[in-house]
Amino acid sequence: MKKNFRSERGQAMVLIVFSILGLIGITALAVDGGSTYADRRQAQNAADSAVLAASLARIRGGNYQAAAWSRAQQYGYDNDGAKSAVQIFSPPVSGPYAGNTEYLQVIITSHHETYFGSVIGVDEITNTVEAVARAKPAEWKQIMNGYAVISLAPTSDCNRFVSFWAHGESTLELYGGGVFINSKHPTCAFIQQGSAGLVFGDPEPFNIVGGASIQKLQFIKRLVGRPVPATGGAGRVEDQSRQPALAFLPSTGASPVGYPPPFVMPKVGCGSRVAHLDPEDDTIMNPGNWDEDFPPPSVKILKSGIYCISGNLRVSRGTELEGHGVVLVVEKGSAHFSGGANIKLEAPGTGPLQGLLLYMPMDNHNVLVLNGSSNSVFRGTILAPGARVRIIGNESAYGYHSQIIGYYIELDGNSNIIVRYVDEQNYDALVSPEIQFGQ
Repeated sequence: MKKNFRSERGQAMVLIVFSILGLIGITALAVDGGSTYADRRQAQNAADSAVLAASLARIRGGNYQAAAWSRAQQYGYDNDGAKSAVQIFSPPVSGPYAGNTEYLQVIITSHHETYFGSVIGVDEITNTVEAVARAKPAEWKQIMNGYAVISLAPTSDCNRFVSFWAHGESTLELYGGGVFINSKHPTCAFIQQGSAGLVFGDPEPFNIVGGASIQKLQFIKRLVGRPVPATGGAGRVEDQSRQPALAFLPSTGASPVGYPPPFVMPKVGCGSRVAHLDPEDDTIMNPGNWDEDFPPPSVKILKSGIYCISGNLRVSRGTELEGHGVVLVVEKGSAHFSGGANIKLEAPGTGPLQGLLLYMPMDNHNVLVLNGSSNSVFRGTILAPGARVRIIGNESAYGYHSQIIGYYIELDGNSNIIVRYVDEQNYDALVSPEIQFGQ
């Protein structure tokens, strides 16, 4: 008997039409999706670049909004209100930095036309991206966040050029500020050998960018409970002998700083003034330029002011040197404070060089040796960013009320070395402006 298939006529056509529509949909997804993704990446790159341009313009005192619009336009987002909109906010209007005036926010909205999407009713796709950056202005503040002893060398090795080398039998005691080592060497940024030790008040940090090689961990200790530092006169930390100390490992993997370091070096000079001995007393010296070794053999007292030294600075064993409100600038030579010398030097308490005691410019790569007698007093920043600094024990109860900054740091000797960092007694530098992407 013959069957009737009239009810199935046209089904193939319907299936073909739906297949074509499905293929168009897949094509739309592939083509329009890909182009939309590419537009989103382009818009994000534009927002990142625009917010950096805006941050830089703000730091320089320019029109940050115009800078952002100009940079976005270079990427094809011209803020016409139809195809794109570029908004700049300071402070940000949303996110974790909303309301913080140091941050800028760029939001780009892009209306991207589809190629095949209109077949299924999607004429355009909207991308919205944003970027946030911090435009931190230059400011006067403590150098390197108030670390007491700092090695600035970004690289070092395990032999002659160790970023921070502690050896011998001396112990460095730190109160009011910790240690920062900038070297990225994975194992030898810090080397401890023999009985050399470091004792930290609580919670003074010990941070290293790279790694450490420690022969005897028991000599790296932290006092339990924050000690009370003596900020004036002699006298050791109160009840230090009764404070227990625990061995601890330094913190590695710290964020590095660039070199030259991110603060402005002091602008210091003596002009045409020549240093000279007091005509009535050759043990007293007046400030100015000095192109020989310093100080002259007869000098025991430095009058307040700036001493610009072209020769070497030498304070020999058994001699005395006292100066209040002085700045020693060792322009070319080395500096050596010998053990057994009775030294009392204090930085200016006021003025643009307040808190700066000794300065060796960055291009001076000579050695700086810090030592003295048990009665020695150093107060003020010791800034030698290009020098190898050797800190040798002197058993001074007052110690160094100093921030000590060098390229390399070496700890040597057989006595205690006390460093008490007090911000008010040290030099604040102009910290360079900084641009940071928001997280």
